[in-house]
Amino acid sequence: MNVPSQPSGSGAEPDGLEDRLRRFVTIWSRAIFPVTATSLTRAEFEQHLLPLARELRTALHDRPFDTAPAFRTGVALVGVHCTDPDALSRTLGVIDSYLVLYCGEEDGNSTEELRARCARLQHAMAAGFAQALRERTLAEQEAIARSALSARSAAEVALHATESRFRAVFDGAAIGIGIADLEGNVLEVNETLTRMFGGLEHQVLSRNVSEWAHPEDGPHVWKLYEELVRGEREHYRVEKPYFRGDGTVLWTNLTVSLLRDAEGFPQYQLALMEDTTERRLLNLRLRYEATHDALTGLPNRTLFFERLEKALAPADSRFGLCYLDLDGFKAINDSLGHSAGDRLLVEVADRLQSCATAPGEMVARLGGDEFVALTTGPHTERDVAELANRILAALAAPIRLDGRELTVRGSVGVVEGPAGERTPAEVLRSADITMYRAKAAGGNRFEFADAEADARAITRHGLTTALPAALERGEFFIEYQPLVHLGDGSVHGAEALVRWCHPQHGVLGPDRFIPLAENTGLIVPLGRWVLQEAVRQARFWQTRHSDGGPLRINVNLSPTQLHHPRLVADTVDVLERSGLEPGALCLEVTESALIGADDDLLKPLRQLAEMGVDIALDDFGTGYSNLANLRRLPVSVLKLDRSFTQGMQQHPADPVDLKIVEGIVSLAHSLSLAVTVEGVETGAQAQQLRDLGCDTAQGWYYARPGAPDRIHSLLLADAV
Repeated sequence: MNVPSQPSGSGAEPDGLEDRLRRFVTIWSRAIFPVTATSLTRAEFEQHLLPLARELRTALHDRPFDTAPAFRTGVALVGVHCTDPDALSRTLGVIDSYLVLYCGEEDGNSTEELRARCARLQHAMAAGFAQALRERTLAEQEAIARSALSARSAAEVALHATESRFRAVFDGAAIGIGIADLEGNVLEVNETLTRMFGGLEHQVLSRNVSEWAHPEDGPHVWKLYEELVRGEREHYRVEKPYFRGDGTVLWTNLTVSLLRDAEGFPQYQLALMEDTTERRLLNLRLRYEATHDALTGLPNRTLFFERLEKALAPADSRFGLCYLDLDGFKAINDSLGHSAGDRLLVEVADRLQSCATAPGEMVARLGGDEFVALTTGPHTERDVAELANRILAALAAPIRLDGRELTVRGSVGVVEGPAGERTPAEVLRSADITMYRAKAAGGNRFEFADAEADARAITRHGLTTALPAALERGEFFIEYQPLVHLGDGSVHGAEALVRWCHPQHGVLGPDRFIPLAENTGLIVPLGRWVLQEAVRQARFWQTRHSDGGPLRINVNLSPTQLHHPRLVADTVDVLERSGLEPGALCLEVTESALIGADDDLLKPLRQLAEMGVDIALDDFGTGYSNLANLRRLPVSVLKLDRSFTQGMQQHPADPVDLKIVEGIVSLAHSLSLAVTVEGVETGAQAQQLRDLGCDTAQGWYYARPGAPDRIHSLLLADAV
């Protein structure tokens, strides 16, 4: 088989990708070269595998996804004489372990999707290998059949001419040959056919053809036979099983031809049999290896999806699915090693199999420490809950490994409902999301899927994956909320509040995406961008409005930014590039981020404070921190949380709230700290805070967050 050196239409590979691809090919070659009957050298064989590997990598990432390249790769392996079953088995193992590792470069596909694609590629490759092997065998069989048919002609002539010529062909044939009369009585068999049936000639000659019916015979087999003995057809060809004398099954490719006498009347049946038992067993073995997990023997992702697809097809049935993930399995792998982890997974698989023994139930391993259990039937609402309870109960007993008793816990996501409404991918995604809800709730439990929770999780995932591109595309913008001096009502500064103008969801507030940015690490580049834009805007206000402008720009710092080693350097760089004085910048840090902070964490904040940058303790009063710690924190401003002042929106104000705020203000001023109050919404509230001695305030009473040009308008209005 001629394989191009590079897939059609592909350009030169980047060096890094090409090196990883060649390492994958080297591993593949080492695995299958020893069991390949080829005259190529090892190096030549690797060069032959290289374009096949490129096709696999392209198939792994192509949209739409197509398994045809993997099918062609299986065919190509047979074409270079990789026909030993071990060659395919080893190839599937290499692809399962290394294709995603070396060829799974980032392109928007999740690892979970790449693993699913990899499993389908393995299945397609096994199918291509099996078909090519079958076609190769059939081609050889055709040659044998042609010879046998020629032998039949010779046999017909021999029956009417010389018995010696017929006997030579009959006895020397490499395939089984039998002759029967039109009533089906076996008259003659050659030695090859006798061996195929166990070696006892009388067990064959004493039989009638009709006695060789088998439960797996299709109805068409005996219909063809009846047509032949009636003289209505000259021959037929089928795949047919037989029972041998010892009860074992012989699978054959059977060709039956009608022999006529010299006048053309039907006289005998000539049967040519090729033993295909070993090839059939090989196909079954290949199918098993392609659809079962090598470690646990459970059905794998491929077979599970086939079963799930069938379970979801009929619209008048129901299904239930349990998605299990072991809690803390990584810690076991890391502490005891992967060998112990594998033995643990085998034990878990055995226990799970004992949980799903009823009709319509199955257990599969999706990969790693993730398992699924499926049940079908009319009462899956009850059955799936019972199945989930059996799974958790089966895991409750400790597992002994290397003299240790390990307690295994699991989190289970349960999806149940009528078939015909969702695809297998949608069902599994819902189960996966639900499993993580069970894990977040403490684990060792199961949760039922909830459509609204699924939608929220899918939205969060979509926002998470869209964050990096959103920053590159400039989808973020900043609104500014003024900080007002309570003494004279003048604008004291402004707080920069980042927003996301999402293409589908519209304008999103920071509560929707800042936690996601924290979890992904994108908060650092996003936070730097906010700092740059806010400082640039503050400098613009200073230069454009010489008659006055915000005296300070407040920018929020996340806990992740506090731990970033370049916090001080990046802040200095931004200030120097913009020309803004450090005293015009205030960095807000939440109180909870500084609870229990050690000197290493406080060091960068102290450095910034020493430069003249103000540090504000945001959401003060919500972190249950020790008030004595205020003396060691490098802060100059306390931002009092709005929960303390909400009671002041009513008249008369809650006296307890007044006392608390008064005490905090007194404490802050004694420590030379200014006090800013958030969430001011009424004039009465503002007056009470002014009377209590608060310094600055922000809230909807003054202005909602808005465009930067509104800050200067507000400033002029206050001045008037």
